Amino acid sequence: MSRRKGRYERRQQKREAKKQHLKQYDDFNNVISLKSMYKSAKKAACGVSWKASVQRYILAILFRITHTRQDLLKEKDIRQGFIEFDINERGKVRHIKSVHFNERVVQKSICLNAMNPILLNSVIYDNAASQKGKGTHFALNRVTDYLHWHYRHYGNKGYVLSIDFKSYFESIPHDVLKENFRRKFKDTRVIKLLDDFVDAFGERGLGLGSETSQINAVVHTDRIDHYIKEVERIKGFRKYMDDNIIIHPDKGYLQELLWELKDLYAEVGVTLNQKKTHISDLKHGFTFLKTRFFLTDTGKVIKKPCRERITAARRKLKKQAKLYHQGIMTLDDIKQSYISTRGSFVHKNARRTIHNLDMLYKKLFEKEYKNDTGNTGNEAKQDTGVCRSVTAEG
Repeated sequence: MSRRKGRYERRQQKREAKKQHLKQYDDFNNVISLKSMYKSAKKAACGVSWKASVQRYILAILFRITHTRQDLLKEKDIRQGFIEFDINERGKVRHIKSVHFNERVVQKSICLNAMNPILLNSVIYDNAASQKGKGTHFALNRVTDYLHWHYRHYGNKGYVLSIDFKSYFESIPHDVLKENFRRKFKDTRVIKLLDDFVDAFGERGLGLGSETSQINAVVHTDRIDHYIKEVERIKGFRKYMDDNIIIHPDKGYLQELLWELKDLYAEVGVTLNQKKTHISDLKHGFTFLKTRFFLTDTGKVIKKPCRERITAARRKLKKQAKLYHQGIMTLDDIKQSYISTRGSFVHKNARRTIHNLDMLYKKLFEKEYKNDTGNTGNEAKQDTGVCRSVTAEG
């Protein structure tokens, strides 16, 4: 037996073993088992256990999951509609359709025991959204790693194709999603449950606030992602949900690729945002996940927060100061919020930005710290968790 044939057979054996392993997740009984439902309820309660509705559910958790399981076995519709509201995320208003907790438990179970292991199993490595062990930091670090590789081979000469989808969640067609379900799953009861969660949003599109919607959105363009990576063999492709970039040394190649991708995305019902889809020179920098990347002549990668993120952070602090003086927010809540905001800038080249934010924080709440005679400088620093410039007054 030749080495090539032996290697081929070993790969075939691994593929078959992987298929056999994934079969256990294509099982409706596994999704609605009491063990799966109990674990899902506990995980779904994380972060929202302070809500009265969640507390009532957890107090009678065994009765609730048993009742839900019986309804699912009888093929009853467990959907209860949505709790709809709007949020302002980084200056953009988003309409949220949140499901009731009882339905959230079922969605959590089908995500953990069916969708995650089977649907997310095939996504490319550089698809960083809504997956365990990945996220925005992972995506930004992957971009940094590739820029170092690009510099070693081409220097800082090259171009960046930035791709953004127009109304991504609202435009996803249901027939494409359902076709993917039938291609990946064989258990008809699992498929029906997935179809029901999709149909709850109407004839087209998915709603924000549902865990199944997040996973469906991640895998919706998976076929095109594989085309870019495996057929076009592009190393510099990175994506996070609808935010995509392709780095390549040839501008003409990217222009031709863009026209080809438009047709491929149109086949799955996705339209490109013309204002945010463009080709830029790598020397001038590019934006990915609200972060400005620059590749210098020496090969150093500089990451800076977008100006709009900085402006939003300053406005947020000023608004919170007004809410504090009106008695709507407490100082502890503002501290925790600011620590989170400040932490998003720490991993970037933003020392001056952080310093200016700290000075603004100190200016807005300096009187409160002066009146807090119970804390010394070190105690105040430990209490607030922010930099020395904020807590020095104690």
